[in-house]
Amino acid sequence: MARATKELNGRQKAAILLIALGPETSAQIFKHLREDEIERLTFEIASVTNVDPEEKTNILKEFQQLVLAQQYLAQGGIQYAREILEKALGTHKAHEVLGRLTATLQVRPFDFMKKADALQILNFLQNEHPQTIALVLSYLDPKQSSQILSALSPEMQAEVAMRIATMSGAAPEVIDEIERILEQKLATSAYSDLRQAGGVEAVVDILNGVDRSTERTILEALEEREPELAEEIKKRMFVFEDIVLLDDRSVQRVIREVANEDLLLALKAASEDVKALIFKNMSTRMAETFREEMEYMGPVRLRDVEEAQTRIVATIRRLEEAGEIVISRGGGDEFIV
Repeated sequence: MARATKELNGRQKAAILLIALGPETSAQIFKHLREDEIERLTFEIASVTNVDPEEKTNILKEFQQLVLAQQYLAQGGIQYAREILEKALGTHKAHEVLGRLTATLQVRPFDFMKKADALQILNFLQNEHPQTIALVLSYLDPKQSSQILSALSPEMQAEVAMRIATMSGAAPEVIDEIERILEQKLATSAYSDLRQAGGVEAVVDILNGVDRSTERTILEALEEREPELAEEIKKRMFVFEDIVLLDDRSVQRVIREVANEDLLLALKAASEDVKALIFKNMSTRMAETFREEMEYMGPVRLRDVEEAQTRIVATIRRLEEAGEIVISRGGGDEFIV
């Protein structure tokens, strides 16, 4: 006899759903999950000995209803979704589906700031406590947070970056109070729910968007205060000199993808190891042409070189995310695809 679907927790339902969808679809879904989520779901799937057909059907129906409800919410908001679902499922069922969905779709804290100008946010954040600044930047878009972090004083940059990286969570009432105060200053409205922010990944996302000078200042300060944390952050970042972590095939792919002008500028201030790797993966004629052009190029602004390197790094990250190249991190057999 099938268990009532309500008796299953969310993770158990997710495991049965993935089993029902099959390995290929499940593998694609796993690509969008965190490592800890994959581990828990894998354990749950492994714990399932058999799936009752009725149970599977109920879970698939529930999943379909949630997907449809989310589409209706996106199309016309909560009222539109309620009207459509009530016609399709009845009042009680529609209320139940929307209740489950909206419980997981609450707007993130400080969401009202995402449309505000970074300098506007900076004006009333810069005098706040570093912990408050760190909390807010943890929730904002990394690009927006990068602009704000770059504009802070060097001392404050390092302090805020360290607090973001070591932040494990925040009490809901604390988030609510800070958001309420900041909301009043911006004269906007928002809702909050979450309760988990920060961490090394958050600070890496932000540092990947700041200028190289700011990045160096923060990392140097962290190396003095928290050397292990600084090392962990650097392991997860990718800068132009890290191109030596690419295998020859990946380097060749990058060379084909980036503009020659950017590559010439980037190599102007690159280390000998980087130059050797790049030239090794070019044709003899192309390498000779590059050497000649670099020789006759003359002095170039450091800012232009760093901007070219940043564009190349962005291309490398894009290719890595697409699975077209691999970056070896930490040596051994550790690869991120």
